Amino acid sequence: MVWREVRNADLTPDVDPLALLRDGLAALGALDAVAMMTSRDIRRHFTGHAEVEGVAAACLATIGLGNGERVGRRRHARPPGYGTVNMLVHVSQGLDDAALLEAQSVAAQARTLAIIEGDYRPDPDRPPITGTGTDCIVLTCPAAGPRVAYAGLHTAIGEAIGAAVLGAIRAGVADWLAERALDKSGAAAV
Repeated sequence: MVWREVRNADLTPDVDPLALLRDGLAALGALDAVAMMTSRDIRRHFTGHAEVEGVAAACLATIGLGNGERVGRRRHARPPGYGTVNMLVHVSQGLDDAALLEAQSVAAQARTLAIIEGDYRPDPDRPPITGTGTDCIVLTCPAAGPRVAYAGLHTAIGEAIGAAVLGAIRAGVADWLAERALDKSGAAAV
């Protein structure tokens, strides 16, 4: 797993982000790695952990909301800044393909809830964002051993994933908002 930090100046409109990422991975000798890019300072990462009925889940995330969007209602003008939510989620229980999809859905729901709770509104006349146009979620689980078929909200696995993601994303959203000294209307505080 590679978390690639780039500067906003590295991602100008004429830059191919996939080529930039691929070149960076090649320089590391890691072309086969799962990789995510962020312009967020990776030292500003957040973690969440939860254990429910013997199932452990952990989330590591970097959070930037500068290019925030609202699902089903994108902005037609280019967002005012850069930003993405990148998450690595691990659950201690092996999951089959269907359960991996369910677990991914739970992680996405938790991410979205934490962002909505932050009430970030880049446009004061619009509702709060639900994510960014470039959010990424990587979900991992043990490859060996028994695999379960279900990981939804009604399971211990789903509860653990949801709690871990909520913890990490809530902390990251609060940090991002505080760093920008934003008030609830989305305007810069004086």
